Amino acid sequence: MTIEETSEIMDILKSAYPNFYKGQSEKEQLKTTKLWAAMFSDDDSDIVAAAVKAFIITDEKSFPPSIGVIKNKIADIANPDAMTEYEAWGLVAEAISDGYYGAHEEFSKLPPVLQKIVGSPNQLRTWSLMESKDLHTVVASNFMRSYRVMAAREREYSMLPGDVKYVISEISERFKMPELPEPMTEFEINERRNEIARQLTGGRAT
Repeated sequence: MTIEETSEIMDILKSAYPNFYKGQSEKEQLKTTKLWAAMFSDDDSDIVAAAVKAFIITDEKSFPPSIGVIKNKIADIANPDAMTEYEAWGLVAEAISDGYYGAHEEFSKLPPVLQKIVGSPNQLRTWSLMESKDLHTVVASNFMRSYRVMAAREREYSMLPGDVKYVISEISERFKMPELPEPMTEFEINERRNEIARQLTGGRAT
């Protein structure tokens, strides 16, 4: 959103909340406009306007919105079908049902945010061996708590201006730890051992 487009948004707010902006000097108004333009530099002006109008329609306190409030409104508009924690667990539970022999395939089907929480195909395999009662109580509860935190973090990150995201990316890359290879499970070790044996015996079963 440009300075000119931001000025139009500010005109909407001034019309809706004349008493709040009445005492501001031109210098103060320009400072506010520049701040909003910087914070919404990556957002489409039509979406920002829609978010502002949505706030005004439901506002009962007669007080103009903060930047954070409008950012949250935009996130709601942009993600009307965002997964709930129960829907997220439902996808993972479905993956777990075939999580022993099909762990890698099921893990690859999960959305990236769920892959981050689950961690690895091995985790699906481990969960698939658990008692159903423990899986759908303790594990489910911990997973949904982690999903709430992760979803909130992803939402907050998506609302940041591009320059702030760039700085965060640079800092993260600088302090990024090298990834360690994922340890093999007993199942994978046995499969690898059988494969080596088949190669040594010319493909005959062991």
